[in-house]
Amino acid sequence: MPSSSPSPPPPAEETTASAAAPAPAGGFRLTEPSFLESLMPKKEIGVDRFLAAHPEYDGRGALIAIFDSGVDPAAAGLQTTSDGKPKILDVLDCTGSGDVDTSKVVKADADDAIVGASGARLVINPSWKNPSQEWHVGCKLIYELFTDTLISRLKKERKKKWDEENQEAISDALKHLNEFEKKHPKRDDTVLKKAHEDLQSRLEYLRKQAEGYDDKGPVIDIVTWNDGDVWRVAVDTQTLEGSNDGGKLADFVPLTNYRLERKYAMFSKLDACSFVANVYNDGNLVSIVTDCSPHATHVAGIAAAFHPDEPLLNGVAPGAQLISCKIGDTRLGSMETGTGLVRALIAAVEHKCDLINMSYGEATLLPDYGRFIDLSNEVVDKHRIIFISSAGNNGPALNTVGAPGGTSTSIIGVGAYVSPAMAAGAHCVVQPPAKGMEYTWSSRGPTADGDLGVSISAPGGAVAPVPTWTLQSRMLMNGTSMASPSACGGVALLVSGMKAEGIPLSPYSVRKAIENTAASISNAPEEKLTTGNGLLQVDRAFEYAQQAMKLPLVSYRISINQVGKSIPKLRGIYLRGGNACRQTSEWTVQLDPKFHEGASNLEQLVPFEECLQLHSTDTSVVQIPEYILVTNNGRSFNIVVNPANISTGLHYFEVYGIDYKAPWRGPIFRVPITVIKPITLLGEPPLLSISNLSFQSGHIERRFINVPFGASWAEVTMRTSAFDTPRRFFLDTVQICPLKRPVKWEAVVTFSSPSSKNFSFPVEGGLTLELSIAQFWSSGIASHEPTCVDFEIVFHGISIDQKVTTLDGESPLLIVARSLLASEKLVPVATLNKIRMPYRPVECNLSSLPTDRDRLPSGKQIIALTLTYKFKLEDSAEIKPHVPLLNNRIYDNKFESQFYRISDSNKRIYSSGDVYPSYVKLSKGEYTLQLYIRHENVQFLEKLKELVVIIERKLDKKDFVPLSFYSEPDGPIIGSGTFKSTVLVPGEPEAFYVGPPSREKLPKNAPPGAVLVGSITYGTVSTFNKKGEQNHHAPVSYSISYTILPSKVDDDKEKGVSVGTKSVSEQLDEEVRDTKIKFLSSVKQQTEEDKSAWSELVASLKSEYPKYTPLFSKILECVLQKGTDDDKISHEKEVIAAADEVVGSIDKEELAKYLSLNSDPEDEEAQKFKKKMEETRDQLADALYQKCLALAEIESLKPDESIEASAKDIFEENYKELIKWVDAKSAKYGTLTVLREKRCGRPGTALKILNDLIQNESEPKKKLYDLKIQLIEEMGWSHVSTYEKQWMQVRFPPSLPPF
Repeated sequence: MPSSSPSPPPPAEETTASAAAPAPAGGFRLTEPSFLESLMPKKEIGVDRFLAAHPEYDGRGALIAIFDSGVDPAAAGLQTTSDGKPKILDVLDCTGSGDVDTSKVVKADADDAIVGASGARLVINPSWKNPSQEWHVGCKLIYELFTDTLISRLKKERKKKWDEENQEAISDALKHLNEFEKKHPKRDDTVLKKAHEDLQSRLEYLRKQAEGYDDKGPVIDIVTWNDGDVWRVAVDTQTLEGSNDGGKLADFVPLTNYRLERKYAMFSKLDACSFVANVYNDGNLVSIVTDCSPHATHVAGIAAAFHPDEPLLNGVAPGAQLISCKIGDTRLGSMETGTGLVRALIAAVEHKCDLINMSYGEATLLPDYGRFIDLSNEVVDKHRIIFISSAGNNGPALNTVGAPGGTSTSIIGVGAYVSPAMAAGAHCVVQPPAKGMEYTWSSRGPTADGDLGVSISAPGGAVAPVPTWTLQSRMLMNGTSMASPSACGGVALLVSGMKAEGIPLSPYSVRKAIENTAASISNAPEEKLTTGNGLLQVDRAFEYAQQAMKLPLVSYRISINQVGKSIPKLRGIYLRGGNACRQTSEWTVQLDPKFHEGASNLEQLVPFEECLQLHSTDTSVVQIPEYILVTNNGRSFNIVVNPANISTGLHYFEVYGIDYKAPWRGPIFRVPITVIKPITLLGEPPLLSISNLSFQSGHIERRFINVPFGASWAEVTMRTSAFDTPRRFFLDTVQICPLKRPVKWEAVVTFSSPSSKNFSFPVEGGLTLELSIAQFWSSGIASHEPTCVDFEIVFHGISIDQKVTTLDGESPLLIVARSLLASEKLVPVATLNKIRMPYRPVECNLSSLPTDRDRLPSGKQIIALTLTYKFKLEDSAEIKPHVPLLNNRIYDNKFESQFYRISDSNKRIYSSGDVYPSYVKLSKGEYTLQLYIRHENVQFLEKLKELVVIIERKLDKKDFVPLSFYSEPDGPIIGSGTFKSTVLVPGEPEAFYVGPPSREKLPKNAPPGAVLVGSITYGTVSTFNKKGEQNHHAPVSYSISYTILPSKVDDDKEKGVSVGTKSVSEQLDEEVRDTKIKFLSSVKQQTEEDKSAWSELVASLKSEYPKYTPLFSKILECVLQKGTDDDKISHEKEVIAAADEVVGSIDKEELAKYLSLNSDPEDEEAQKFKKKMEETRDQLADALYQKCLALAEIESLKPDESIEASAKDIFEENYKELIKWVDAKSAKYGTLTVLREKRCGRPGTALKILNDLIQNESEPKKKLYDLKIQLIEEMGWSHVSTYEKQWMQVRFPPSLPPF
């Protein structure tokens, strides 16, 4: 029989977390030094003992890559190491969110000035060395580089200043209006009336500006050049400084790539935001690196901050150095992207980092799977980098560890621990707990494939450095995000010591050392799923490493499958269902020793042999062989698990191997075995009632329930009593479904006084449900009264034969409903509230990425596929793009990354996203969506060239389509047999029909082939329904969809084709004439010879078809199209002459007379003639319009020359003639009215008309906004002009930004 013991033997004596950090007798008390120590906890993990013994092993020689939101190099404690070296060796934006296109090259003029990408004139510092005299320029809206918090602060401060300037302008405008009204009390004269309206319009505009102010932030210009040795970068921030004295380009101290000189700059004193510049692709791309949250700086501070004036606030490894790899994308808030993750791994290998800390992650549907996981394995196994990551903050339920930290074999996942000192000092609780514990929210294992999930625990809170833009030096944060760098800093101490003492460094040996020496936090075996192997102890881990320095650098990879099944391959044994716990099962464990790549065949692989004694923590449940001999090629053995006699609830066991020759090594490998034996419920409906549960701070109660088949939702009632101070509870439920993320429901509830609360949530019948109830770790901590809780959970369900309901065609769909548990009220409700349209790409482009940051450590260059889609919105709407193949997966995705952006024809970006698309509100118009996908394998990308994107559009509430239900198949047509509700008797089916929407109810702009989608619910929640209340729908809903059918065929009778009265010869002459006129447009006018030929053709046609208006209209069109030469005035005069010929060819009296009459709508010839007359009117109006524009342009080109009064009269005459025929304020002719008001000295009225034009156009042209700025500057409103110019960079950027 195999030997057994209650727990794996420690390498030396038993160590507990409480022993590692004891609390003083009589309650915990802080002194000033212990208070400071508690802000940056280190004693808990033995750092004080380690550094007392080895003061120079404080991280020196260790290099940590921080994969996070970007570290601020200006933050407190992050300038130098304890031995005077630079703290941060490189600062990188791996996401591309700060990339600026600087491919445009300009030359300086005689005054050493260039035109920046924003259009601003920039003066070059003459001392800057630039042998080529080529200056690469780009620009960026600065808010695109800032966090939302910083933007919010800046907007408030900038708005305050802007309001002051605007109020001054309002006061001035009001003063002028009052003076005018006082001077002209009677304004009968038209000129006076219009002048008065102009002053009123000015005042009204300024007031509206204050109401609609939306600061998009200033634009900064970026200039880069090669000084003969390196690329230099300068930034112009004059628009941010808000004055002409600060932020000038020439005053900027140039930067180069951070790793070369380790210099950073600050945009301005107002934002206090530091930044770094890196140049790529021969100067064609500049990366401006800022952080996207304080998170990374805080993490870096915990790991390695050095404060020479206050050593108690030092990070764990003050001697360690860092590189900052920003994986959080500013465009997405701070969400990580695949691009950021992969580039960060590339950088870590390039810099030869010893450790990676990654305090990021999320849930995953497949553990230990995906592109990032594959590359991480290579980083650990081949390049020997120790990878440490946070386990997640989704506890207290089991199965909540996140990827990659808690789900990946090669990554050390860290849980979050809080000690009494941390509670008293950092968290300032009134009375700290007597002993340390895991934070309530710290994620728990196991993983879906049975792995432990949490490797070790470390302090999960600290008061650490934060970026300068926060306007404070440090702050408190807590989370496994803080536990991970605490552990990473601890491991950096080990690395420092191992390097100093010549101990071979390997992620395998380091992991074994920290796991086998961790201090136990709880004696309960199942708590390993919470705390991992225990609380990190640096000093003991180093002693282990010293003792193990001559052992092989090997890690055991475990692969498990149940006997009789080849898949899936597991990393642990996880029995969660009721059936699995009723019978004995046998499992095959494959042990494969893993050496680092490059290990010697003869010196390392061949001699490797370990004789291991196998242990089970409970031989009554888990039976194993006694010994196993393992060689390089691995070995398998079987485990028999018999859980039949164990009690209901959670049980945790381990099988581990001990080197019987060196038992001090502790477990060489571990096989985690988790057994959950659920409760089976009875009754109608099935319910579980728990009474008199007693809760203290941090206490967790778990119940595991075999959810009955047929259940689809649960109703919960929670009652609390017998307590004084308010209590905060976490309620979590988790179910595990194959190839899905854990199905989790959670609620955070605060009880201010004894009371009851009700909840409901969806469940999956036939799967085990974990219900965890936890009193928050610090809730009620100062009270001696426990909380008494009564809890009841009742299962309900309505089973439907079609969970996904698709209405196809015009016939109703039959639905059969059953209740298997108890009587339920069946009340179906269905609504279609969204519409989806599929799109194929109109363009695709494959390109190899040019920079080293996109070259994998293997040497392969990453390839990008860019797909372009076009879509049009007939009305404003909220839309969201879906890429079904790729969405909702970051870590569990074999494709490296995906990124999309939506823009208009002006290149304005409205939305960006990646794996989690979000809704964006768009106006009516045409849009472009670009999807960017990266991978090293071009064959994979080739398969995606026709990838479908679905655009989902929310319907307005008024356009929602409610569906009707019937008890008869002909109900939708006849209108009878409406089905409302019924009571389902257990086991007895009920059937009804859901009818398709009527054509009249379909929303507009719903083309054939589009799919309307929505949800359908069937039941009601009984717990919430009081007498007289309406039904509260059950929380479970199902998808329902309807495909829009083709439109009806137009069955109007075909109208007869009239036979014209013209002869064939006459019709031929007209066709020849029209073809000649059409040919005019194709004649080029580039050379003098071309122009002469064109003039001859025009003269010939005029002679042949005198007074033919369409000919003269075409000539005018051609004159306008040929553009201007150097002599713009001559061109405008040519336009006037062509317009005069159009006007002269039309009998205006006859035209006016005809248009005043109504034609017979049934007379086809009359309708044709009417159309001809309307076309003539439009040609006349266009000619008058173009003539007026030309006259106005001539005036603007001669601002200092006197314009003859007759010329001004001509403009006015033409304008008055134009308004006889058309509405001069319409979209087509409104610009002319604006110009007229402007030339009449009424810019306020002109601005009002122009604003109306802009608002009425779905996609206003740039020239309208240029004219708007002209009018604003004419009135002297510099603050409004600056505001509008900043918006121009948003509306009309010079180019699309890089991905």
